[in-house]
Amino acid sequence: MIEKLARTREIELSLLLEAIYRASHYDFRGYSQASIIRRMDQACQHFGCSSLSMLQHLVLHQPGVMTRLLDFLTVQVSELFRDPGYYRRLREEVLPHLRTYPSLKVWIAGCSEGEELYSMAILFREEGLASRTIFYATDINPEALRKAEAGIYALDRMALFTDNHRASGGRSSLSDYYTAAYGAAVFDKTLRAQTVFSEHNLVADQVFAEVHLVSCRNVLIYFDRALQDRAIGLFDESLVRGGFLGLGLQETLAFSRHNDNFNEFAGREKIYRKRLAPRDDEGRHHVA
Repeated sequence: MIEKLARTREIELSLLLEAIYRASHYDFRGYSQASIIRRMDQACQHFGCSSLSMLQHLVLHQPGVMTRLLDFLTVQVSELFRDPGYYRRLREEVLPHLRTYPSLKVWIAGCSEGEELYSMAILFREEGLASRTIFYATDINPEALRKAEAGIYALDRMALFTDNHRASGGRSSLSDYYTAAYGAAVFDKTLRAQTVFSEHNLVADQVFAEVHLVSCRNVLIYFDRALQDRAIGLFDESLVRGGFLGLGLQETLAFSRHNDNFNEFAGREKIYRKRLAPRDDEGRHHVA
């Protein structure tokens, strides 16, 4: 009986993900099954559905449900300067390399509600690189992008954000970058003046720009191996030779078929550098 229920649930999940893809072109079929089931259970509770089949009916027949369902299927939890050591290594070891370029492009993939974008914008401003940098902040969720562009966060989060900023080697006070009012912190709009906000789906979309730094943190852990490989391939195609890729602390290139295109730059912080020269099939560097 338990096996039959589990099999039924597996079929329901497969049909629901296929329905979402066909109806809206959002493709979650390659996401980690354990993660997607947990989120679908939360969505069922929110929408009052006793089964995944009921949720599928709502997705197909009630306008607006898919937009709200995205909030359950995409992760929107982050912090400014999350994992401060990552930003310290960027500040002290990556940016000196990027400083040699006359202009810079940075892709923040899966930017969620913007915490990583503002972290990067502040970091680049403090290091004197903001004026020659264009940021691409992308996410699958249009509502998350709207919040990222607004740059408004609960004031009670600022103490943690401030601690993170200080630990990252911040050269100023975080309060210099936002205005507090009515229980909220509104970040200075000049921080996003050179930011392009855009919907982008790592599952289905293609490369859109050549960039010097890709930061995609705590997104790949929700993908299965094939989808992780696709996303890393996009980052590989996007990066200039010698460009940098930053992942989350629980993520790695170790099992990717694109691994040989990168060198480990800061192992603990999961920062990789694209090789300055391609490799041949035997693993040797080509000589220019």
